[in-house]
Amino acid sequence: MAENENNVPPQEGDTSTILPITDWEAKMKAHEKTVSLPSADIKDDLVSPAFTQEPPHRSFSPRSVWASLLLLTFFISACCGLFLAVRPIPTCPRAGSLSDDGGESALITSVSKSTKPGIAWIKVRGVIAQDNNSGTFSRPSGATAIAKRIRQAAEDKNVKAIVLDINSPGGTVASVQNIYSELLRAKEKGKKIVALFRDVAASGGFYIAMAADKIVAEPGTITGSVGVIMQTSNVEGLFEKIGVKMIPITSGKYKDMGSAYRPMTDAEKAILQDMVNDTYTQFFAAVKAGRPNVKPEDLTEYTDGRVFTGQRAFNLGFIDKLGGEEEARLLAGELAGLKNPKILSQRTDGIRDFIFSLGSNMENQTLAKQLQSLATPSVSYLWIN
Repeated sequence: MAENENNVPPQEGDTSTILPITDWEAKMKAHEKTVSLPSADIKDDLVSPAFTQEPPHRSFSPRSVWASLLLLTFFISACCGLFLAVRPIPTCPRAGSLSDDGGESALITSVSKSTKPGIAWIKVRGVIAQDNNSGTFSRPSGATAIAKRIRQAAEDKNVKAIVLDINSPGGTVASVQNIYSELLRAKEKGKKIVALFRDVAASGGFYIAMAADKIVAEPGTITGSVGVIMQTSNVEGLFEKIGVKMIPITSGKYKDMGSAYRPMTDAEKAILQDMVNDTYTQFFAAVKAGRPNVKPEDLTEYTDGRVFTGQRAFNLGFIDKLGGEEEARLLAGELAGLKNPKILSQRTDGIRDFIFSLGSNMENQTLAKQLQSLATPSVSYLWIN
């Protein structure tokens, strides 16, 4: 009778019949296991938004995270670039705290909107030549850009003097003479010019300084190299090895004079030597006009292409003062009648100049351009060691 009573299921609300605690715990565990492990056919319904009380969590894929980071980086770069493009860019910092291309940090005094007179500081760096960049976003640079800055300074009424900061081994004849002519025109407009020699101011770098009223250099500066050089290449032997032969068709026997694809004749050498001598005569005349205090015998001896130090140049009279940027600044102020002169800065072309600067580094020489540079001889006021 007791066995039958145990098999009778308890009625709802009836608490008189209670399961043994061991059986009750077993049933609860079985019930929990059944609820926590739903069958596959109802699993989708259990995880649906309608079934759950909380909204589903959105997971971000790695691709979306990287896209967001790239977008944020582009936005920050664009803001920084826009700021750099529209802000005034000084042509030179205040003397005594100048930063050269070497990278020393410096404070810059910007007085582009100042009505007070001052001096302009124009840098000449590297080989002086015309810019060969031809890209859509290429920015004009080289001798043309330097000549433009000189011309702008000459037309500025607040600029009373120009300091030409030179660190150059020279360059092509026409480019050097272009800068030299602009300096002479600036002097005609009443601007005083001081040339400052840095590490190297040789050949064409020395040439443009001959237009200056005064020259300042460090004792260890390498300068001089008054002369002209013309170099041609000959790749005939190389072309024979690879089976390439150039066949020029010319209107005259001297049209391909100096070609890199055949030997040069004696007559051609004589013609080119005469041209080199003519350009040297122009160089010598500029040195003689710019340095009238140099003794004639020293002028003849030290214009044979040799280089010498700034100390030797000072002893010979090729430069006027030993020193650096501070001496050049004060000397320019003294010539212009300014006490403790300020460095005037100029505003660039803004966004246009910034966009062009992006394309200047995208230029690359193709094989055709490299062969053209080898095949085209150039006459240069250039010191080559």
